[in-house]
Amino acid sequence: MDKIVILTGAGISAESGLGTFRDKDGIWTRYPIEDVATPEGFARNPALVQDFYNQRRAQAAKAQPNAAHRALARLQADYAGEVVIVTQNVDALHEAGGARGVLHMHGELARALCNACGHRWDAPEVMAPADPCPACGRPETRPDVVWFGEIPYHMDDIWTHLGGAGLFAAIGTSGNVYPAAAFVQEAAAAGAHTVELNLEPSVTVSDFAETRHGAATEVVPDWVDAVLSGRA
Repeated sequence: MDKIVILTGAGISAESGLGTFRDKDGIWTRYPIEDVATPEGFARNPALVQDFYNQRRAQAAKAQPNAAHRALARLQADYAGEVVIVTQNVDALHEAGGARGVLHMHGELARALCNACGHRWDAPEVMAPADPCPACGRPETRPDVVWFGEIPYHMDDIWTHLGGAGLFAAIGTSGNVYPAAAFVQEAAAAGAHTVELNLEPSVTVSDFAETRHGAATEVVPDWVDAVLSGRA
């Protein structure tokens, strides 16, 4: 069976109540991105950044997986071949919905990272700039998320998976952020059938062989049904 590689973005979690960059009234509208999602912003004002991610962590902890998350978990469970889920999201809704081995290319809200020694651990509900690293003791802890200007995680594995994919799907992602925006071209070059499942066409929609547009909780389960029945 062909390997399926799936990229998910903020759109798959929006119906679970987690906002995207483009929500008019979301948490991102209250903070300039350069202040809370860059290494420079953290260096300038670590308290502001920690407060922002404490809010995001609390919001994510209350969210529940939706039908789209559960459908992808069902695809992993029932498909005879390999299904690899790569996500740009820092929430844990894929795992809560039953998915396994999710590659979080932008890190995870539930994890902490030491800027000094690189140690990682499960983040407490509330983090503060003075929190000591449990490994080295230095007060250099930060959220284990990838900020603008930093290199996403798992990239070697992701490129390898894309090169071996027979089917690639991008779900709920705008196509604005690289390197994820180039995944469709990489998969297509390797011979994969490509499909976009999104609320509306992304900026890279012309790169996909197939498109399905609508709410993630509707189009993703329908697409999973089609794949499992051999109709996709």
